[in-house]
Amino acid sequence: MKLGVFDSGIGGEAVAEALRKTFPDAEVVTVNDRANVPYGNKPAERVARLTEAAIGPLLGGGCDVIVIACNTATAVAIDALRGKFPAQKFIGIEPMIKTAAGLTRSKIVAVCATPATLASARYRRLARDFGGGLEIIEPDCGEWAFLIENNLMNRAHVQKTIEGVCERGADVIVLGCTHYHWIKELIAGLARGRARVIEPSEAIGRRVRSLLGL
Repeated sequence: MKLGVFDSGIGGEAVAEALRKTFPDAEVVTVNDRANVPYGNKPAERVARLTEAAIGPLLGGGCDVIVIACNTATAVAIDALRGKFPAQKFIGIEPMIKTAAGLTRSKIVAVCATPATLASARYRRLARDFGGGLEIIEPDCGEWAFLIENNLMNRAHVQKTIEGVCERGADVIVLGCTHYHWIKELIAGLARGRARVIEPSEAIGRRVRSLLGL
């Protein structure tokens, strides 16, 4: 089995590592587009073009599944990719609003995501379909991907945001960008006792099994 993982930057490496643990016999190949990272502050049309160009090696590499391990790219490009390459199996990553809705007791959840993800029609559809009855807080995390990519992130950059959403009553924090997986432990520590932090690594493995009939 060969699995391809694409992300704009280093976020995809966290997803790839999770897949290697879940499927130790699989070949997991990663590509990124660090020359153009971050995607989250770019127009949707440009993100779509960059994504298709960047996954070229995976499309030609015989991957059983290609994981678009970028919430922004999933939000704006995956439908077009599925239409253009119907024989290729794709898995996208989206903010886990449905899961958060099943976990929250306060009915207040926070979605930490890029501006492009939050502005996308796909995200708005998720919020509409699964966020009914919820207050969804969307804090400004616009600089996070750049800071993480360039190893500039520290506790101070995150603490104000996490304190803010917890003080507003959020008891679930959704990580809606794979870059943020690298600081999950920091976020969980800041939110400990107040909010649960979720991201889709385990769900991706389950989706691979489902697509390939494993």
